[in-house]
Amino acid sequence: MAPNNPYAQYNTNKVMSATPAELTLMLYEGAIKFCNIAIMAIEQDDIQKAHTNIIKVQRIVDEFRATLNHKYPVAEHFDNVYRYLLRRLFEANVSKDKEILEEVKTHLNSMRDTWKEVMKRAKQPTVQDS
Repeated sequence: MAPNNPYAQYNTNKVMSATPAELTLMLYEGAIKFCNIAIMAIEQDDIQKAHTNIIKVQRIVDEFRATLNHKYPVAEHFDNVYRYLLRRLFEANVSKDKEILEEVKTHLNSMRDTWKEVMKRAKQPTVQDS
């Protein structure tokens, strides 16, 4: 048996104890990280590493789509954005185009920042709570 890796254990505990909102934030952060890795891999002409990391971003975006709650009208807007990102990721993977990945990353950063703001506002007490 391999010795326990404290870093891996910390990450496991972090995920297992996270709220759904925190998990969503972690997914956005992961997608951005993998997008950055893919961009660097393209710059280094490491096609396999770029492909692997683009696929990771696609899987995260697929997860976002799968978990949309369509009883809310805004879900349709998010679904359209996610489908657009998936199409662009496919195009970036086929052509190994880092400019497309930069565009995707810009969208992911914006969505992550919006999500952070939503989380922050959800923690603030309302007038009724005071």
